[in-house]
Amino acid sequence: MSETGTHAVQALVERGVRVHAPASVDVAPDVDPARIAPGVVLHAGCRLRGAATSIGPGCALGAEAPLTLENCRLGAGVRLKGGTCTGATFLDRVELGAAAHVRSGTLLEEEASGGHAVGLKQTILLPFVTLGSLVNFCDCLMAGGTSRRNHGEVGSSYVHFNFTPHQDKAAPSLIGDVPRGVMLDQPPVFLGGQGGLVGPARVAYGTVLAAGAILRRDVDRPGRLIVDAGAGTRLDAPYDPVLYGDVSRIVHNNFLFLGNLLALRAWIRTVRTRLEPGDPYRAACRAGAVEAVERGFADRLHRLDQLAEKLGRSVAAAAADPQRNAAAPPYSAQRAFHRAWPAIRDRLTPETGADAGAADRDAFLGALDRQPRASDYLSAVRALPARVKARGTAWLGAMVERVVALEPRETA
Repeated sequence: MSETGTHAVQALVERGVRVHAPASVDVAPDVDPARIAPGVVLHAGCRLRGAATSIGPGCALGAEAPLTLENCRLGAGVRLKGGTCTGATFLDRVELGAAAHVRSGTLLEEEASGGHAVGLKQTILLPFVTLGSLVNFCDCLMAGGTSRRNHGEVGSSYVHFNFTPHQDKAAPSLIGDVPRGVMLDQPPVFLGGQGGLVGPARVAYGTVLAAGAILRRDVDRPGRLIVDAGAGTRLDAPYDPVLYGDVSRIVHNNFLFLGNLLALRAWIRTVRTRLEPGDPYRAACRAGAVEAVERGFADRLHRLDQLAEKLGRSVAAAAADPQRNAAAPPYSAQRAFHRAWPAIRDRLTPETGADAGAADRDAFLGALDRQPRASDYLSAVRALPARVKARGTAWLGAMVERVVALEPRETA
């Protein structure tokens, strides 16, 4: 360890941080000791990096394997047992096993958890959602469940397929949604182990997907048991990765995802600020949560930039093929999105839809402010009367619809 690193570790020890095997712990000079709560436990092999790093009280890092933490914000009682986490935010009592690989744009809310060897990027898990081990769950937002006993579940060896043969990533999946999911009163979703979800997909609350199934479609009706979600037919045909087919579902699901991201951003900025204590660690987590959502939003726009460009190539290739009618579906819809996207993109900002549902928003926030003060965020949300939650859901739903309304009609 360098002399600078030794001084940084010593500063944490003097602050009351419990450092096991100090010679094996490396703290970069840009880490602010004041942002690490007294009583935090750093096991052997921990490495802390980044000026944005903030670690709340009761956290324990690296209990099972070395852990690198860079520019992450942690709430209270977080357990990250080993791996690499960069640019992510973990709210109270999140837990991940060893060999985690967590990248930027990731937000895990209260009591979300994962086993060992979990890979996440641009992933948002609302409270209680639980991932098994050996899970790759990038570019997803998942909600559902009311407690740790009644939680959304992603089984071990599960994969979210977010990269297509066209070499695009316009494939975010929405499991549950934000307007209802933030109210903590929706049935959980169960995605069985050794299975997969082909993005972009939408999955309704209460869905149970049997182990080993690959879901290639949307599940719009709640409370469905899906035992066999395979391709259904054998296919062996010529394939040209330049040519796209019907893109209407891809576009629609992307706009829904964008709308849900902005609804979550509004919820964090207006509701969490009211319901959470004002300690600096939670303030850092709120800032990190907003940053994660905004990164996810920016990434989605980037992916749609790429999709629009590729759809232009698809239409051009179809026009050059005398056996294809480039003026007919699906190419007419591709052309419509390719042409409309630049103007739509200019209208998509983190503030899009901020004024939507204003009457419901004001009624909800007014009722929220009149509620007796609860001890913590989860208790406060659970205590809201159903009529109040309904106004909040209507407000957030209006924000989503404002974004969806920008979708080109030809691809709706």
